[in-house]
Amino acid sequence: MRIFDPHIHMTSRTTDDYENMHAAGVRAVVEPAFWLGQPRTGPTSFVDYFDGLIGWERFRAAQFGISHNCAIALNPKEANDPRCAEVLDLLPRYLGKNGVVAVGEIGYDSMTAAEDEAFTRQLALAVERSLPVLVHTPHRDKRVGTRRSLDVVRESGIDAGAVLMDHLNEVTVRMVADSGCWMGFSIYPETKMDEHRMVAVLKEYGTDRILVNSAADWGRSDPLKTHRVGLAMLAAGFGEADVDRVLWRNPVEFYGRSGRLILDVERDDGTGAALYEGNSVLRGQS
Repeated sequence: MRIFDPHIHMTSRTTDDYENMHAAGVRAVVEPAFWLGQPRTGPTSFVDYFDGLIGWERFRAAQFGISHNCAIALNPKEANDPRCAEVLDLLPRYLGKNGVVAVGEIGYDSMTAAEDEAFTRQLALAVERSLPVLVHTPHRDKRVGTRRSLDVVRESGIDAGAVLMDHLNEVTVRMVADSGCWMGFSIYPETKMDEHRMVAVLKEYGTDRILVNSAADWGRSDPLKTHRVGLAMLAAGFGEADVDRVLWRNPVEFYGRSGRLILDVERDDGTGAALYEGNSVLRGQS
């Protein structure tokens, strides 16, 4: 089973997670820019964070045989903080780099005017740069928020096939399926979807335009949930080709639209001695 996790926040995870993910079949990931759990104090914090996503984190993943790509954006939650507004002007410097395969996460958290502004400006950047977009649908008022997100996407003029509407569930999947956008599902231990509900959705809607992710971050989450979905699909009677489509070919097709997707990495020899800007994944003297 080969797995591409199309939404995971590895900056929040440990090297043990990378090892376990590789053992479970994960060979590629996309890490969208997101909220760190506490407010950033200004745009320079984002510069350091974005640099880490395209540099150190890509290096760190490669040591375990995993290709790390990312999406860059001002996330919806922090779009409400006026100290972070200047980040929107910094995005073009990152959106042309290899391994930056989408604009994201963008969309809504609380559906405020500030979020409207950030959402529309970043959709315009995606259109200008011919990049896919990863849209975060809100966790509260999900039906209303998803419908409003689809309206904004439609008004932007972006090709629906370049849009991934994420964090969907049984309540919102139909409207997204009808829109022509891609459908993303986050599988969590307690909140969002679980693997058995995901299998039921796949039975009803098929495997086209559907991506499954762990969205693992600093909260209670599981970076192996994509693997568990694959096992649940097989147990429910799906074939290996179906599993490969959902867990590999679909994310490759969607993010491949960027023309910047990196899939091949040279794994470290196991010593951890490879260096990035003078640093290795080891601690202390090697």
